[in-house]
Amino acid sequence: MATTCSTRLHLLLFVAVCLRAAVSEWSYQTSWYENSRADKVARGTVWPQPRSVETTAARFSLDPGNFKIEAYPSSAAGTAECKEVVDPALTRYLGLLFWIPGDERTGVDGDEILDKLVVTVARRCNRYPSMQSDESYSIEVNSDGATLQAQTAWGALRGLETFSQLVYEDNGKHVMNGTSISDSPRFAHRGVMIDTARHFLPVPYILQNLDAMAYNKLNVFHWHMVDDQAFPFQSTTFPDLSGRGAYTRKHVYTPDDVSDVIEFARLRGIRVIPEFDTPGHMMSWGQGHPEILTRCLPTSFQPDIYHLGPANPAREATYTFMRDLFQEIREVFADEYLHVGGDEVRFQCWNSNEEVQQFMRQQGYPNTTEGFAKLQEYYIRRILDILHQIPERTRGIVWQEIFDNSIVSGDPTGLNRDTIIHVWQWNDTRYQGVPFREELAKVTRAGYKTILSSCWYLNYINYGRDWPQFYECDPHNFTGTDQQKQLVLGGEACLWAEWVDSTNFIPRMWPRASAVAERLWSPQDVADSTAASPRMEEQRCRMVRRGIPAQPQGPSFCQYEFNILGQQPDYRPVITSAAPRVMGGLLHRVFLLLVASAVSGRWA
Repeated sequence: MATTCSTRLHLLLFVAVCLRAAVSEWSYQTSWYENSRADKVARGTVWPQPRSVETTAARFSLDPGNFKIEAYPSSAAGTAECKEVVDPALTRYLGLLFWIPGDERTGVDGDEILDKLVVTVARRCNRYPSMQSDESYSIEVNSDGATLQAQTAWGALRGLETFSQLVYEDNGKHVMNGTSISDSPRFAHRGVMIDTARHFLPVPYILQNLDAMAYNKLNVFHWHMVDDQAFPFQSTTFPDLSGRGAYTRKHVYTPDDVSDVIEFARLRGIRVIPEFDTPGHMMSWGQGHPEILTRCLPTSFQPDIYHLGPANPAREATYTFMRDLFQEIREVFADEYLHVGGDEVRFQCWNSNEEVQQFMRQQGYPNTTEGFAKLQEYYIRRILDILHQIPERTRGIVWQEIFDNSIVSGDPTGLNRDTIIHVWQWNDTRYQGVPFREELAKVTRAGYKTILSSCWYLNYINYGRDWPQFYECDPHNFTGTDQQKQLVLGGEACLWAEWVDSTNFIPRMWPRASAVAERLWSPQDVADSTAASPRMEEQRCRMVRRGIPAQPQGPSFCQYEFNILGQQPDYRPVITSAAPRVMGGLLHRVFLLLVASAVSGRWA
């Protein structure tokens, strides 16, 4: 009798286990939100939107074990200069094409297979990208195969990013539709500015941001490296600048660090433009070299001033110092442009210093706002002349105050014509100055090239999604001639770091900067943020899948959530919705209670 009861009990337990597995499988059905999300994500779409894209109903499967990306050997892609950039990119993007975990992939037998992408580069390669780089490319995907053609290696990089975004997941397969794309950027200067003075950002986070920039076809990293608070650039010419001006001796960027960042950026077609803001924002410089700054003295108007202020424009030694430093910077950084700042100079300190006052009298500058504007203009002209005297002729970028003060001083066309004016002010509660559209009109009317940042200050945050306001700001939205608008080179999304460090840097930047990226790359008529939302959701989840912790844009989920455990490329969450897990657990408990009740009743 005992044996019979034991056998029946084992049988019931076996049935319970089988039924539990069946119930769990049944309960893991697609949740209601997964179904509703289908309309919110545009799978296999490209960000930024290409200039011209045509998609067919033809569908091709890609086999992760056999797919190849090859450079056409008889094109420039096979030359030594191009291989430095192209070959690492082929390897990098081959790794980005496939993400479905091996145990979830389904076979492609019987499918029409796309087995390789052939990349052709038409022209010889320059070592570094520049303002003049051709980033155009074309892609063809059809039954004859897949080809990517570009004039330069930089265009090939942009095309590889687009090709990688065309791949999407369908029933356990990596697939792609027949596609024809012809693409090129609307603006040449498409940048992101980060501030490493208010908070030090470790190099790995800077590199991660460069990857995210490449995923969005941004091509300028504006590195606001130093400011009042800290001087983390480790100069070999003036070691006391960082030795005394950095937060600590660990919070510095060594020459090797800078070299690594520049090389990482180069391989992604990104220019690195450093900013050493002058004559204002230089208090940290004075920790190691107080002799180059103006000592602010007490006056009846400001009796409590005793600190160091802007650079001292009255001393020739200041210009000698700046020449030696900029010579070193030019040798370290490869780009032809150097941002020299020029914003927010406090004239009160110059007004309090007798040495500066005497110099102004010698120059014939009155002790008025106009006179101090002339003094700053004198200083900046000297700085720009120093840049031009450096071998390979370095050009300057300045914040808009330099242009505005030239108007005050009566000489709005006195700057070097190759100087770029960086427009950043706006006339609302957060910014100063005139409306940026009026500023763009004035700057271009005077014949200067310009870049815009006023409407793309990502350090300002709002509750809810704010990327549409960045998306809808257009650098050409001002009153001016076609010739004036050709002087607008593009723009930059700026992330100032008073409240940003490595804990929130990347999520604060992305995917909000993606909105700026599309505005600067795509045609002007691609301007509807509502229509762009499904592609933005796809791009955000794509970045998350690639290891970029881009912040969410509202209630939703990504099939592959952020890889918090560092298990790329095979990381995936066990489950992407709580509903099946909760439902399965509830049904399981109910079922076991019923089984237990039946067993207890049968043998009671």
